[in-house]
Amino acid sequence: MKRVMLVLVVLVLLTIPAMLVAAGFDQYGYNYTARIFVGPADGVDRNLDGMVWGDPTYANDHLVMKWSKAWDNARFHGALWGPEAWLTNEWNGQVPGGSGEVWHYKIIWVGPELQNSPYWRPGGYPIWGQFEVIFSHGTIANEHFWEAHARPAGFGVH
Repeated sequence: MKRVMLVLVVLVLLTIPAMLVAAGFDQYGYNYTARIFVGPADGVDRNLDGMVWGDPTYANDHLVMKWSKAWDNARFHGALWGPEAWLTNEWNGQVPGGSGEVWHYKIIWVGPELQNSPYWRPGGYPIWGQFEVIFSHGTIANEHFWEAHARPAGFGVH
């Protein structure tokens, strides 16, 4: 019975990569049709080298990243950035070989005016020159940190 269960588990594990590809995921973890990334953070830079942009610290962390249609259109299809563009990152470093950190980020486009933008929300912080982190919460060594909690912290124009 144990042998049968082992064979079944192995078969399931072998079919998962094929199922992901069939579902539209590439070898890095991106599914551009669904606007999602799921997998080890190592793949987010589209280079499976045991590092994320040259740093091995978070490469083994599990990452789920989602982005809006407006983000997709601007980032990948040349459309203008607008207030409906948003991105989420959910990092889980509580995995074998992971960083041990867990973080959840929500990021919105606010424009180059940053804090002077009509889309800026109190409680966030600027990033990448035209974006605001409206929500940043995580744990390091089992201590909780709130780096940003803008009001409102939801997506869409407020």
